Amino acid sequence: MKTMVSAVLAIILATAAILPLAEQHATAQAPTGPQGGAPPSTGATAAPQAPATPQQQAPQAGVSIAVEVPVVTLDVIATTQRGDILTGLKKENFRLTDDGVPQTITNFGPTDAPITMVLLLEFSSRGWGGFFAAYAKYWSQYLFPQLKQQDWVALETFDMKTRVDVDFTQNKEEVMEGIRRLYFPGFSESNVFDALLETTDQLKDVKGKKSIVLMASGVDTFSKHTLDQTMKLLRQSDVTIFCVGLGQVFQNAADVSRVGGMGSMQRMNYLQAQNQLKTFAHETGGEAWFPQFEGEMPGVFQSVTSFLRHQYSISYTPTAGAKDGKFHKVKIELVKPDGSPLEVLDQKGKKQKYVVYAREGYDAVKTGTGD
Repeated sequence: MKTMVSAVLAIILATAAILPLAEQHATAQAPTGPQGGAPPSTGATAAPQAPATPQQQAPQAGVSIAVEVPVVTLDVIATTQRGDILTGLKKENFRLTDDGVPQTITNFGPTDAPITMVLLLEFSSRGWGGFFAAYAKYWSQYLFPQLKQQDWVALETFDMKTRVDVDFTQNKEEVMEGIRRLYFPGFSESNVFDALLETTDQLKDVKGKKSIVLMASGVDTFSKHTLDQTMKLLRQSDVTIFCVGLGQVFQNAADVSRVGGMGSMQRMNYLQAQNQLKTFAHETGGEAWFPQFEGEMPGVFQSVTSFLRHQYSISYTPTAGAKDGKFHKVKIELVKPDGSPLEVLDQKGKKQKYVVYAREGYDAVKTGTGD
């Protein structure tokens, strides 16, 4: 069995080198997905501040959540339950509450800045000598056809430690070459909590539409931070996290192998990991996917980039508790201009349920009370 698995992994690692809304209703439109642009220009004049090189200038376009209240800014997108993005929404179509208290939206508009993304891959020797590393490396290739010439992307990997493999660049080939240079994983640790926090910290001074695409099992083995600490710090960031979980495909592989599948405790570990990935994504306004087949990956990455390109920016000043140092739950609903629930129709006029994606809240900054 070990010989067969080693041969399969070797093939995987080798292959990886190839790399209007009217006032009374809304209309859902299926996302077509951004098209790949021409080869990146070498004369780019502005670069985001990259994790490893603080001297770079961050792009000035775009908006993100501002956790230093009293002004809070959220990036929001709405889709049908089938994933069709709702377009043509206006300010009066959004109703927002902060800890249950209605708020007045002060600024509203679509966000059209280039994407600034960190591709964060688990590259450890966990799982039959590197299963997750192999799949993260191989499946990540499907991201790049969805990026445009003006988008920025960096590559980071993690096992026990987090490494910046390729700094922010508009040259997508440079990042793909960085992925091709990933050969054999070393440590068996997978410190996903630390990796997420280090990456969001590196992005704190970068302006624009920031996101992390995490491809990992979601199992944390040896992080310095706990899950609770990780979630608290992620709520204070302005980074949208998208997760691609690799645990399900690993379980499938184990089930069909001669090993006889996983034990109940191991299955519980991967179920917990899956829930953690969902929480990382949903709390930061992103989404999580758990693909089982390679053929799902183009659609996953098309969804990621479509999310980022169709967001609305909403700002408001909390009416109470703006500086109480507590977590504030934010709820966003779609309504008609008269305040009644918005009716979403598909192109055939059939009613559709919808989902609003935005950060679930923020930690208010506690300020001067004489303490």
